[in-house]
Amino acid sequence: MCHGAWCWYKVVTLLKLAGHRVTPVDLGASGINPKKLDELNSMADYAQPLMEIMASLPQNVGHSFGGISISLAMESYPNKVLAGVYLTAFMPNHDSPPGTRVREFFKGVQAEPSMDFQQTFDDGPESPPTTALFGPNYSAAKVYQLSPKEDLELAMTLLRKGKWFMKDLAKESLLTKEKFGCVKRVYIVCKDDLLIKESLQKWYIENSPTEDIMVIEGADHMPMFSKPKELCQCLQEVAEKYN
Repeated sequence: MCHGAWCWYKVVTLLKLAGHRVTPVDLGASGINPKKLDELNSMADYAQPLMEIMASLPQNVGHSFGGISISLAMESYPNKVLAGVYLTAFMPNHDSPPGTRVREFFKGVQAEPSMDFQQTFDDGPESPPTTALFGPNYSAAKVYQLSPKEDLELAMTLLRKGKWFMKDLAKESLLTKEKFGCVKRVYIVCKDDLLIKESLQKWYIENSPTEDIMVIEGADHMPMFSKPKELCQCLQEVAEKYN
């Protein structure tokens, strides 16, 4: 949410130096993707850039809200994904709508001071938020609290408003046992994430069990900045195990 391919620059470098092919993706209206937020009418519009390169990608990592996008990719291309990796991410299952996972996140966020975390409620105050943007104070306190200060400053120049697509995510039919359910999944827990907290990450795992669980100590919500070497090691272990 609000980020783009740019936030993977440290991990991409480490993985390429280790001999891997890596393709970070700007989803719709994210990073330098030219689309505007109001041009995205559905979750499919948001995930389209990922779908377009799936034919050449053997493995995927989804971070945070990106967990929804890789789940849709696993549903569409189950035979081309060796393992879906959920990095402190929303992880749905095929038994309930993906929006169920996002709503659990909303409960935690709404129970704490919002600071300058900007959200809009285009469907009314009683409905889930429709867009979100992390402000500098919220980012420093809740998202990047263990990351280098220069990466926080980089983010403040590049963040874009994100969209939740809750009407799409409320649909029962987005994921199926026959397709999404047949793809192996790995969850990477970030112990010090204050946005998607460890307790919520464990709830996702309990309600959608995975083949493997990895843990990164001392990682905030942005482990690609706070613990890039440790994250790279986790991804290499996944690649070696499932390739």
